[in-house]
Amino acid sequence: MMEQTRITLPSGIELDTVDTGNPEGTDGEAPVLIFLHGFPESHRTWRHQIAHFRDRYRCIAPDQRGYRNSSKPQDVAAYTVDKLIGDIFQLADALGIAKFTIVGHDWGGAIAWAVAYAGQASGRVERCIIANAPHPVVFQKLLYTNRQQREASQYMREFRDPANDALVKEHGLVGILQKAVKWDRPSAMEAEERDALMAEWQDRDAAFGMLNWYRASPIDVPPLDAAYELPEGYMPPPLPTLTMPTLVIWAMDDLALPPANLEGLDEEIADLTVKEVSGCGHFVPWEAPDKVNAAMDSFLERTG
Repeated sequence: MMEQTRITLPSGIELDTVDTGNPEGTDGEAPVLIFLHGFPESHRTWRHQIAHFRDRYRCIAPDQRGYRNSSKPQDVAAYTVDKLIGDIFQLADALGIAKFTIVGHDWGGAIAWAVAYAGQASGRVERCIIANAPHPVVFQKLLYTNRQQREASQYMREFRDPANDALVKEHGLVGILQKAVKWDRPSAMEAEERDALMAEWQDRDAAFGMLNWYRASPIDVPPLDAAYELPEGYMPPPLPTLTMPTLVIWAMDDLALPPANLEGLDEEIADLTVKEVSGCGHFVPWEAPDKVNAAMDSFLERTG
């Protein structure tokens, strides 16, 4: 297990955080990678990457708000995107980090996209690495127009429905996962890791904290019987072109996020590298760690 330090942010949020890797022989401070996990995991999402990169990089990996033993406010409003972005910059400040590369998977990838856009003008975020996390412009369009993506995302409507709260209170996160989600390659996870997650999901405050990420999100998930077209007057999020070097790693057998999420990325990102990983499901950082590490190695060397 990786040692964690509890970091108190100016907002009062406390994040249990892995802070490891201070390579000997580097001139000055080691370059920083900040890893953001997704739903419904923890910093352990990145266990293989941290082990691989810690000899050359300072690796930071928090349990984000709502997860495990980090702060778990129960108000949905505590999980709006601005607060989740703020956590990352406040964490960097608390750790004395001026510049960093942001790395994210799933919901952590969604926040990584936002952190990259927020940190672009200041130059504070130098590079962005995304693993199976949809770009906000592409994803919302797909939810309106693409049947496969809309069908795959109906679980979000279940997560947002307060009618399921009693199920969560009785059975923890497992109850709603069994109702709403089809597991993607569960046998790929080591038994020890899976047992630990199952135990963590029994924490009711954490369960609602995790669900609040979905409940606070502005993403619109139409029902299956709605028209497959952009709503009248629809305007995409007003995002500038992302100019920093960006690596997108995509597991091509992801049942939740099909490869259509790669289409149009080159229109949003000026310096884009895409690495497709075949034969792999959603949780690519630990399902295909060698391929993820190799893609990151190549990208970091090229852009360093």
